[in-house]
Amino acid sequence: MSLSDPIADMLTRIRNAARVKKTSVDVRRSNLCVGIARILKQEGFVEDFKELADDAQGHIRIYLKYSADGAQTLHGLERVSKPGRRVYRGYEEITPLRSGMGVGIFSTSRGILGDRECRARRVGGEYLARVY
Repeated sequence: MSLSDPIADMLTRIRNAARVKKTSVDVRRSNLCVGIARILKQEGFVEDFKELADDAQGHIRIYLKYSADGAQTLHGLERVSKPGRRVYRGYEEITPLRSGMGVGIFSTSRGILGDRECRARRVGGEYLARVY
């Protein structure tokens, strides 16, 4: 089965699993999804992720993170750039999301980066998603 938008599928699976308080969720593996999972882990929105191999393309198991009282650390995951409407930003146009409490995820010539790293490296790219 082919997916027309694997990033939106990944974000939807994470969002749905977090709403029902799952400890982990599996998504299809792609280099783009691994990069997004890496950013989510770096920024503290998920506990960890692990790549699982199978006979096809593989999966990524993402371990969700909750506070001590069981509240979600993820309050919102939104796809910005879509297959029908791509959104690009230069590094000058990248601003902190939610006063620094969120992260914008960008696909750049230097790989998948968070908004802080894009500004530090002075590189822009396709605005994939925002997480807060």
